[in-house]
Amino acid sequence: MSARVVVLISGAGSNMAALLEAAAAPSYGAAIVAVGADRRGAEGLGRAREAGVDTFTVPFADYGDRGEWNAALSERLDACRPDLVVSAGFMRILGAEVLERHTVVNVHPALLPAFPGAHAVRDALAYGVRVTGATVHVVDSGVDTGPVIEQVAVRVEPGDDAASLHERIKAVERHMLVDVVGRLAREGWTVSGRHVRLGGTVAQQSPSTDYVAEENR
Repeated sequence: MSARVVVLISGAGSNMAALLEAAAAPSYGAAIVAVGADRRGAEGLGRAREAGVDTFTVPFADYGDRGEWNAALSERLDACRPDLVVSAGFMRILGAEVLERHTVVNVHPALLPAFPGAHAVRDALAYGVRVTGATVHVVDSGVDTGPVIEQVAVRVEPGDDAASLHERIKAVERHMLVDVVGRLAREGWTVSGRHVRLGGTVAQQSPSTDYVAEENR
């Protein structure tokens, strides 16, 4: 049985679209059961509905504080019974209300731990690095501080600006995210401290989480 995946977006959802395309193949191992957004006008919601996927919104502005919003989002995720939640261009920091109940992975346009935050591409250029890239990581309570699952390097070319560099990063991060989500779904994973292992199990350390693909609902 395929792993149940919920994708969270804030905008057009190009990474979401790539995941939907990949998940159309039964061999991928993951089924996108819902797409959620933090605003009603997120362009990607229409693309998801066209693909026959359920959608929901939990607008941040509808709640009195961040804790209430996180609790409401967690309830919506609970209803979807996901094995994995994918943050694909979702521009909100998730709180304990979500993270204590759901495993969330995110894709970030830099080689973490370098250049966390919302301006990673600009910051890498300003620092003068010759190589940057993209990271898929498990989301924790910090800002882009969770355990790394996979990384791909992207060289900074002479004459690059933030837009041109970001376009090349987005191309590799999309492919990497699709590959990683599929592997997580098919092989399972274990998180032990800061180390993520795909497939099988490793010696447990605290805190740790584990998921075995064969145990999908």
